[in-house]
Amino acid sequence: MLLKNPGIAAVLSFFWTGVGQIYNGQIVKGLILILVQLINSALMFVLIGFITFPLVWIWGIYDAYKVADRMNKNGSY
Repeated sequence: MLLKNPGIAAVLSFFWTGVGQIYNGQIVKGLILILVQLINSALMFVLIGFITFPLVWIWGIYDAYKVADRMNKNGSY
């Protein structure tokens, strides 16, 4: 198993939510996060997106970092 750099995973998710998860090998989770952020972008027209978008964005960064770190320590997801 290849080691994943938690910093790279977090930076990828910082720039595009879900890409850090894809980098970690969690393809479905990453695609779902990308889809959720597209929906959140559309929800900005009714203002709720201004709350949900940053919450999902921050969680995506945190999750990408923690999963990569856990993968390196345990050798699995």
